[in-house]
Amino acid sequence: MTDISYETDFYAWTQQQAKAIRAKDVAALDTAHLAEEVEDLGRAVRKGIGSQLERLLLHLLKWQYDPATDPRRLWRLSIRHARREIADDLAENRSLHNHPAERLSLAYRRARLDAADETGLDLEKFPEVCPWTIEQILDEDFLPQADPGGR
Repeated sequence: MTDISYETDFYAWTQQQAKAIRAKDVAALDTAHLAEEVEDLGRAVRKGIGSQLERLLLHLLKWQYDPATDPRRLWRLSIRHARREIADDLAENRSLHNHPAERLSLAYRRARLDAADETGLDLEKFPEVCPWTIEQILDEDFLPQADPGGR
């Protein structure tokens, strides 16, 4: 097998390593880099769940507090898609079942700041602490009631 460098041609390295794994050619395996990449794959899944949770919270906040009417269909679609992505990732990675709940406080703080920036509403318009449970947030049928003071 040709010696391909992880540092200079990552794609070729991945192909070479996959071939070596399938052939059970342990001597050809770059175990240090393989271990690093496997860990990175796991972190990427966790990060993806956190990112989708932030997007979901952002659109739930806009749904409840933003008086704008035109983008509401898009917010609802974004809410649905974020929930699907999270559900799919959790179904495939049962060890991350508690990750959304563990990430909720940070994700909400970030979504709250983004909601204020995107809507032009004062930050104080949005509750300082997440007003929904993680179960509500992830529930495909849940949409918060519109704030009468915001419309």
